[in-house]
Amino acid sequence: MLICEDQALVRAGYVTIFSAQPDMEVVGEAADGRAAIEAAEELRPDVAVMDIRMPLLDGIEATRRLAGPDSPARTKILVVTTFNVDEYVYEALRAGASGFLLKDAPPVELVNGVRTIARGESLLSPSVTRALIGEFAGRVQPAAAPPSPERERLKVLTPREHEVLKLISAGLSNAEIAAALVLSGETVKTYVSRILTKLDLRDRVQAVVLAYRAGAVDGTTGPR
Repeated sequence: MLICEDQALVRAGYVTIFSAQPDMEVVGEAADGRAAIEAAEELRPDVAVMDIRMPLLDGIEATRRLAGPDSPARTKILVVTTFNVDEYVYEALRAGASGFLLKDAPPVELVNGVRTIARGESLLSPSVTRALIGEFAGRVQPAAAPPSPERERLKVLTPREHEVLKLISAGLSNAEIAAALVLSGETVKTYVSRILTKLDLRDRVQAVVLAYRAGAVDGTTGPR
């Protein structure tokens, strides 16, 4: 794990918390975005805990370079931030972050968050997803008139997969999707996996961003 945080006390706190876990190892620290990229490229951590506001290079650009589609490292990024930079969090998710937590989250939540990201899952609390993406995704202009790259990508999905994607983008959990579509939880899990595979996406976060970019959902009204 790599800790990317410019405040020394906060960074030391993270190191203490994670180093105490038997299944975690902190392999490096970085106090700015450039150092984060250099450390990640050298150390190849499974997960990087990333602050957004850092000197030299902010956490959003560092995330884009480490977790974006053109990154050779494709490091899993957990953004840890505060409520007053929510819009930056959304941009970080667009850049490739696998999820986010608030800086005042209790240690157990932070540890479990890293474990979730390390398993290849996204960390998106449905309630927080609705609040965050519902507020800011509407500001992202959908792709222009078709054919657009984003909309073209969605054509590989079946009608049912489109339904599932819209519900994911509305912030519903697998259990809630199962209830809405009268499906089993295992079936929904299979649909989600197929969607990610067909669209060549790493996790649900990227699926949500793509759906908004393609205009498949509306940031203020939810699924279309």
